[in-house]
Amino acid sequence: MNKLWWKEAVAYQIYPRSFMDSNGDGIGDINGIISKLDYLKDLGIDVIWVSPMYQSPNDDNGYDISDYQEIMEEFGTMADFTILLEETHRRGMKLILDLVINHTSDEHPWFIESRSSKDSPKRDWYIWRDGKDGEEPNNWESIFGGSAWKYDELTDQYFMHIFSKKQPDLNWENGEVRKALYEMVNWWLDKGIDGFRVDAISHIKKEEGLKDMPNPEGLPYVECFDKMMNVDGIHTFLQELKEETFAKYDIMTVGEANGVTVDDVEDVDLWVGEKTGKFNMVFQFEHLALWDAETKKELDIVELKDVLSRWQKGLENKGWNALFIENHDQPRVVSTWGNDQEYWRESATAFAAMYFLMQGTPFIYQGQEIGMTNVQFESIEHYDDVSAKNMYRLKRADGVPHEEIMEIIWASGRDNSRTPMQWSDEVNAGFSTGSPWLKVNPNYKEINVAVQQKDTKSVLNFYKKLIALKKANEIFTYGKYELLFEDNQQIYAYTRTLNDEKVIIMTNLSAQPAELEGVSLDYRHLLLNNYEVSKHEHLQKVTLKPYEARVYRM
Repeated sequence: MNKLWWKEAVAYQIYPRSFMDSNGDGIGDINGIISKLDYLKDLGIDVIWVSPMYQSPNDDNGYDISDYQEIMEEFGTMADFTILLEETHRRGMKLILDLVINHTSDEHPWFIESRSSKDSPKRDWYIWRDGKDGEEPNNWESIFGGSAWKYDELTDQYFMHIFSKKQPDLNWENGEVRKALYEMVNWWLDKGIDGFRVDAISHIKKEEGLKDMPNPEGLPYVECFDKMMNVDGIHTFLQELKEETFAKYDIMTVGEANGVTVDDVEDVDLWVGEKTGKFNMVFQFEHLALWDAETKKELDIVELKDVLSRWQKGLENKGWNALFIENHDQPRVVSTWGNDQEYWRESATAFAAMYFLMQGTPFIYQGQEIGMTNVQFESIEHYDDVSAKNMYRLKRADGVPHEEIMEIIWASGRDNSRTPMQWSDEVNAGFSTGSPWLKVNPNYKEINVAVQQKDTKSVLNFYKKLIALKKANEIFTYGKYELLFEDNQQIYAYTRTLNDEKVIIMTNLSAQPAELEGVSLDYRHLLLNNYEVSKHEHLQKVTLKPYEARVYRM
């Protein structure tokens, strides 16, 4: 297995709007990030991934880009970005950006020109179709709800948008589109950035013909995600993207690859194979589907072990995993998989140990390292997320009561992870001296960086120990993964083995004590723990407390 810097890195995702505001306008910005670089260095971070900062009308919080080569005014200037890049590098860290190339904003000059007339030279840069019998070209549903098409009166045609109505999909079948995107990508790489997290990349190829989906229930629009993600032929585009951009630089690339499964060996090899892969690693979302606010409110730990172990073994000696349990599109893990009331600290640290010490590059999402929780705002007006607002509107139209919809948003809404970072117990959690763009979680007085820095047993200091342990022991990067006790419904335990060295990671992911037999554990070899542990020798049976985590050298 090749030893590479991005395999040995610990990454941290910043959602810039919510990270740190430097000028009191209530919106996080680039100078705010710069002011916290020492915090990230002290935490042990190697790679900072910053979510979109590009110029954008902000319909989907920056993922609707109107100019790829300008900075959103609210966040600062390109000069500010240059300082951020220099200061990150000066501290020995690397910086990667989001790359959003499935779609643009409808306010991007390319789309404005494309929309201007059917004869526009850029008409074919987007996906335009005539209506069918006075309705949309097909019955496909947008990922954000409603039709995947929007009617344009000026030219009497529809354009495709698989996300928001203000995010028209680019037509990757057009070579001019691809060339323009590659030029933009290389422009950023020539500036010295260290790579990209590539957004929604599995959607760039749509199924030929754009045919209607079967609709036996007579629904207005039908889920069609398999027709517009990881479709046959996508790897021709991805190979060209790699050859024209990524392969020319020593960078880190992470594909957001919804729809990719580890069960298809050939597919996995094409995505992340050491020789043939288009990306260094991908974010897969199979494990996130194990919990759902409406249908699967309890995490099945046996299922979780099955999914993550299949990815661990499926990529063994073939490719590389991107390890994560939170991001800007998900609710907080301590409030969903864990217990944010009785066992807040314990569950935040147990889930950290569970995923962090597997084979792959671990990503921490801002606030995860202090155990930030979900939030419950009373009114939909206090929420910003376009998908939550769309869902609320559609469900209210169907007669679903306000209270029932809010329960779903409280449990699963994307704004759970977008509330401002909780730096201190000062006004607005120390995030801003102004009025924050999104309300702060009221629990900031108890859960914040400042208080946890002083507490040796805090979630933050557990993360510091976890990162230091991983970096001090190569086994946690390159060691082989083996699942233990696969049918145990409470405990997630596995070993990592490198040459003649072996470690065991044990986490009780439930709110009840859990027993394990058949292991020999010695206190002298205890490497990490989130509860006080009494001294012991050759322990053959262990009772793990609720959400207890232990790591031993064997």
